[in-house]
Amino acid sequence: MIKMIVQNWRRPDLTQEQFVARWRGAHAELVSQCAKAMGIVRYIQSEKLPSPELEEFARSRGWVQACDSLTEVWWKSMESMEAAMGSAQGQAASALLQADEKEFCDSKKMSALLSVEHVIFDFTK
Repeated sequence: MIKMIVQNWRRPDLTQEQFVARWRGAHAELVSQCAKAMGIVRYIQSEKLPSPELEEFARSRGWVQACDSLTEVWWKSMESMEAAMGSAQGQAASALLQADEKEFCDSKKMSALLSVEHVIFDFTK
């Protein structure tokens, strides 16, 4: 499995609450509708929680400001992602999502990366 991790930034004219409502609502529904065409097998949204303590910790280390949320988009393999995203249906679905993102995201600040997880330990099991 591979995943794309996206740092999401809200448009400056939206509050965090407005951004999250749009992202968790209409956008999540649209991603669900586009998932098959894009070959997506898992979709996770991670919402930023307010934490003055963490913000101070980050400042003390010289870190940049955190994004407003994270998205994880999962595919079975690189080959399945490339096949789906290279298809006419996958490209059309991707264009729909891109247009929708402009309604609530600041696309000039967003970034993404592809990754493979390597679990070092998991004490939850």
